[in-house]
Amino acid sequence: MSRSIADQTDAELGGPGSVLVRQRRDHVELDRLLHELDGTTGRAQEEVLARIDRLVFSHAFAEESVIWPVVRRTLPDGEDLTLRIEREHQEVNELVAALEEGGIDDPRRPARLARLVEVLREDVRDEEDVLFPRLQERLDVAELRRLGRQWDLVRRISPTRPHPTVSRRPPGNALSALPLTLLDRSRDLVDAVVRRAPAPLAPAGVAVSRGLAAVAGLVERTPPARRGDRPPTAR
Repeated sequence: MSRSIADQTDAELGGPGSVLVRQRRDHVELDRLLHELDGTTGRAQEEVLARIDRLVFSHAFAEESVIWPVVRRTLPDGEDLTLRIEREHQEVNELVAALEEGGIDDPRRPARLARLVEVLREDVRDEEDVLFPRLQERLDVAELRRLGRQWDLVRRISPTRPHPTVSRRPPGNALSALPLTLLDRSRDLVDAVVRRAPAPLAPAGVAVSRGLAAVAGLVERTPPARRGDRPPTAR
């Protein structure tokens, strides 16, 4: 049985530039943030969730755009492997969207947060223990490093918010990437200012953020943004 990438050294995984090392590095940071999230409430919880969102959604979007097509071409069961993880990504999108919509006083919030943490940890295990060891067997070190550079580039210019109706596959995710990235990262800046702004100024920032969210909602519901999805993850 293939060894989990969690149990291998950086050298075994192809060095610091390898997609496997880069992926595991993000997973370690996610684990740290999930531990930080535990026990937080109110504004502190919102701060940690925002950092989790920025990490998770750009990470997953780049996976779906860059890595999963390679998995489907390379592994005989790549279709099933990626579809399983796409379902997890879809559930994360839906849970975070519900948390945003419900707000901090929603009685369903604790259950949704608990499920979010559970799904994120399941996703990490599926990738580190199952999918990436299989990919490691098929790609040489040069290919792992090249894929790592491509994934990291796309991750840096990917959306940072939940978009449940956007396709998890090309061409929809690729077509929607630029406008959603600009809108999401603008919202990130606005929301960061709102969390630190004096109370009288906060409502104006909240209104701007909601306006950007509304535009993003329109973008993700356009037909091009939904092309390529499979029924299990299509909304």
